[in-house]
Amino acid sequence: MLQIFGDFQDDYPPSQEFLSLAFSPSSAPIRQRWRVNGLSADFVADYMTTFFPGEDDLSSPSQQDKVRDAVSFIANELLENAMKFSDETSAFPIQIQLHLHSDALVFYVTNSIKSDDITRFQTLIQEIVSSDPDELYIQRLEANALDDANSGSGLGLLIMLTSYAARLGWKFETLPAEPPLTAVTTMVKMPV
Repeated sequence: MLQIFGDFQDDYPPSQEFLSLAFSPSSAPIRQRWRVNGLSADFVADYMTTFFPGEDDLSSPSQQDKVRDAVSFIANELLENAMKFSDETSAFPIQIQLHLHSDALVFYVTNSIKSDDITRFQTLIQEIVSSDPDELYIQRLEANALDDANSGSGLGLLIMLTSYAARLGWKFETLPAEPPLTAVTTMVKMPV
């Protein structure tokens, strides 16, 4: 079964510059790795910034720093979410891809998801795509201030929408496996 939410697109023309990293679930527990996501996110940001189109337009170090910071933030949030919510009982790797297009940077992060978490995550997605991002962001900030244990609030996703003008989409796909396995791909398209 395949379900699409938000602005998910996977039919972009091939990009000349892209980066793909996969984290194998067999070498170390994925939940332990989420603490070093910043290193991976910074690597992705540094790598993509060096190939950023129109370097003449980015002659100002501050503009290039803004792009690098945005890529690092988005990659870090996506990796943290993927590792936090992946099904650690599966042998399914977590993969992040970043594609550079003339008008956008497109991130794809794919991970497995526990069947118990699918409905809750899809409910969060529906709320994000059907709400005003700025209003929902304020509501979530207030809720998090009252409840420190509130995880899965979607704040990182909302920051992508409000601070980086990103477009978000998700694809849920049931894979042929025993026991059944669902993979979720989160797509973030950030204009450049």
